[in-house]
Amino acid sequence: MTDETERLTAEIIRRETHSSRAVPSTILAVLVILASLYLMLETALKALGQDPWLLAPEDAAGWVGSLPAGISPSVLAAAGALVFLLGLFFFLAAVLPGRKARLSIPNKRAAVVVDAEVLASSLARRARVAAGVTPDQVLVTIGRRLVEVQVRPTSGIPVSAQVVQTAVEDELRRTAVDPVPEVRVAVAESGVIGQ
Repeated sequence: MTDETERLTAEIIRRETHSSRAVPSTILAVLVILASLYLMLETALKALGQDPWLLAPEDAAGWVGSLPAGISPSVLAAAGALVFLLGLFFFLAAVLPGRKARLSIPNKRAAVVVDAEVLASSLARRARVAAGVTPDQVLVTIGRRLVEVQVRPTSGIPVSAQVVQTAVEDELRRTAVDPVPEVRVAVAESGVIGQ
């Protein structure tokens, strides 16, 4: 593969495995546009000598300048907490990676991305066969760095966590997911009635 093809493939994989920042960006843009339009409306009304629509710009500036006066501390605290949470939401949306529940599989010819639910289904089938249980007795959850397998054995029939873990790790190696997550297997102490 050429450098350009590798770069394009990496970009496609990143786009498919990471969520877009479009929604928080759009929300913030709409809020800024609405605030700007309102400020322009009030300023235009003031310039034309009309009465303010809601609040005159100089009255708003005076109110903000004397803010702690005349307002109960509980209202100020609630408003401050709301502004803080809004700022925290937008800050975290900008800084955190925002990953989708998808994993990439290295391939020389194409960008291959697999949904975590599809991979979990494959791993659950392999764990079920290794444990000798029904599909309802195995639950697989996949994170970015960890695959958790929970097995509820049939009453009276022991299940080896090591055998299940080896089978699941083998299935992960076969799918060649990148990066390869760690596998943890938990076998429940209480079993279910045989089916």
